[in-house]
Amino acid sequence: MTTSAQHSSSDQQVHVVLVPGFWLGAWAWDDVVPHLEAAGLAPHAVTLPGLDDVTTDRSGLAREDHVQAVRDVVAPLEGDVVLVGHSGGGPVIHEVVDRDPARIRRTVHVDTGPLVDGASLAPDLPAGTVELPLPSWEDLEAAGSSLDGIDEAGLARFRARAVPHPAGVAGGRVRVSDPARLDVPATVICTSLPSEVLRQMAHPGPPLHTELGELDVTYVDLPTGHWPMFSRPADLAAEIVRAARA
Repeated sequence: MTTSAQHSSSDQQVHVVLVPGFWLGAWAWDDVVPHLEAAGLAPHAVTLPGLDDVTTDRSGLAREDHVQAVRDVVAPLEGDVVLVGHSGGGPVIHEVVDRDPARIRRTVHVDTGPLVDGASLAPDLPAGTVELPLPSWEDLEAAGSSLDGIDEAGLARFRARAVPHPAGVAGGRVRVSDPARLDVPATVICTSLPSEVLRQMAHPGPPLHTELGELDVTYVDLPTGHWPMFSRPADLAAEIVRAARA
């Protein structure tokens, strides 16, 4: 696990922990971090266990390993903490909130949301699956993960640096139980799905199985594809700053 951070001795420092989605490491936030630093925030971009290198053994990793990795980043921080989760990182930060709701000031979900207890992002993986490689661009688009706004150079960088996602994390069941998790306010940055559509789907049933409808949520529209850190990094950073200061 790796992080990047701006250090401050102030107890009022606002720390922003950036958790990427499937196949991504801390590098995915490289074009966002400078804008957060310029705004006076302390960003910590996280590489979750198993996402550091293609040669890493991912066979024994589970959801709790990713949850604990984020908790380990949060533990030494002094001041307010805002958790930002993109895609598959959204359910992870929600589980982190569940473990210690009083520690987190706000969550920011980037084209994602919190899942209900028992839900899984990939419930039907074949037995024995160890990892999920980055699919083809065509398959991603077909599955609803829009690549809008990413140029050819960006796609090449994405493909070159992507690491297979641990199947034990993707297929594992979300575990949340502390009612206080629902008291932590959330911002949802809607990029590939308009907020008016997401609001109608923000319930515990299919297809999203989300707890958004039970949270104090601020919805923000940032039209682009599923990876705004690549397609609109400055605009994404501006919305994270706004949420962190809310």
